[in-house]
Amino acid sequence: MSNQPGSTANADFPLYGMMGLTFMGCPQVTDLSQSDADVVVVGVPFDMATSGRPGARFGPAGVRQASANLMWEGARWPWDFALDDVLKLEDAGNIMFKHGEPQTMVDALQAQIAAIAGSGKKTLVFGGDHFIALPVIREVARVHGPLALVHFDAHTDTYAGGSKYDHGTLFHHAVQEGLLDTEHSIQIGIRTAWDRDGHPFEVIDGAEVNDIGAYGVLERIKARVGDRPVYVSFDIDALDPAFAPGTGTPVSGGMTTDCALKIARGMAGMDIRGVDLVEVAPAYDHADVTSVAAATLALEFMYAIAAGKK
Repeated sequence: MSNQPGSTANADFPLYGMMGLTFMGCPQVTDLSQSDADVVVVGVPFDMATSGRPGARFGPAGVRQASANLMWEGARWPWDFALDDVLKLEDAGNIMFKHGEPQTMVDALQAQIAAIAGSGKKTLVFGGDHFIALPVIREVARVHGPLALVHFDAHTDTYAGGSKYDHGTLFHHAVQEGLLDTEHSIQIGIRTAWDRDGHPFEVIDGAEVNDIGAYGVLERIKARVGDRPVYVSFDIDALDPAFAPGTGTPVSGGMTTDCALKIARGMAGMDIRGVDLVEVAPAYDHADVTSVAAATLALEFMYAIAAGKK
């Protein structure tokens, strides 16, 4: 059992989370004080905040396992360099928490992200449901100040009310807590209702994404964000269910995997401080389609970060 920073290990309670396969076969890290990684991967097997189908607790394992399909030596198309020549990834495994006590997850996750971001490293976090992004953003913003959010989703997740632990309210709370630079934040792929009066973010809805394409979306992202520090939050249901059936709240009319990958690549050189990829629920998947898409998107965002270092 891991004794990572933020672990809530206690023999009196069952714990969820364990070290397993690493993302892209990268080295495991158990002592962040000894790590020289540029980016640290963290899994959060938590889906107690869902409003649709459960199962995203298995997302970190599904994405890590699917990443084995992407482990090719040398440069990856369409990049002209090998990722590990430029960017060092390490995997800290999964957050441990007490089943039925979501606050223990929040506390453990914030402690882990504080250790990573506080040492100057970037974060790549696999959910879990989307609520897990809120504790992550708290600690990344604590280090870097209010963040420009680039959020891919079928839902705005800005809905007020509901439970303290709710995957549909996290960005409402993030705004209330002053974690996000709303004037430079943007949401992409939205195709469910939201309150447009006073909505804090620019929105490119799903229909418009499909009309203007990846390069039109990139123009809007760059115009909105500028040179601000960026946090990328990617809910896999931003993709159409044809490309990502394995998720808890699928919504028809989303973007293709190709479009999403082009956007990720086009963010190369932007000041990305952290990335999460959430809501993968392998139990509803077919032939690992969703897990492979999620792993590929995560890898492309890592290449985008690496391209900014070259």
